[in-house]
Amino acid sequence: MAYYPRLKELRLSYNLTQKNIARLLHITQQQYSKYENGHNDLPLSALVFLADFYCVSAEYILGRSDNPSL
Repeated sequence: MAYYPRLKELRLSYNLTQKNIARLLHITQQQYSKYENGHNDLPLSALVFLADFYCVSAEYILGRSDNPSL
């Protein structure tokens, strides 16, 4: 499983809860928590949505770039 530490970082920078993001993704808070903690892989559709929502690249969320706009 992949680990997505930037999911939590981005969520907190927007002062949002896991429940807030889960609602946007139409999933439960528990499911979203599993993405943040690396227990489940983040689906591509969720990755694209969150990248657009946070105005960052998918590469940034995945940890493949330290530049949010790449």
